[in-house]
Amino acid sequence: MKVIIAGTVSVPPENVEKLRPHMHTMLAASRAEDGCETYSYGFDAKEPGLVRIFEIWRDREALNAHIKAPHMAPWRAAGAELGVSDRRLSLYEVASETPLA
Repeated sequence: MKVIIAGTVSVPPENVEKLRPHMHTMLAASRAEDGCETYSYGFDAKEPGLVRIFEIWRDREALNAHIKAPHMAPWRAAGAELGVSDRRLSLYEVASETPLA
């Protein structure tokens, strides 16, 4: 069953530009993983330092492999160093999908 991860993290606004290179590395590595259908970050237009996260994975097994992937450790270390906090992510299991017209 397809799964979606959606949520937010916060980063001090003064560290946003320092985090960007780590985000680009994480995006490239995650998007190359087997089972990754979508992996993206977006900065909120009204709340400086609020990062919106959206991921779609083929199934839980692909997500579990992602969580254990080697590129996760440097990503977590960079986040800790740059003050990433207030992690609020949720997992959604997709029972069906219908494109909107």
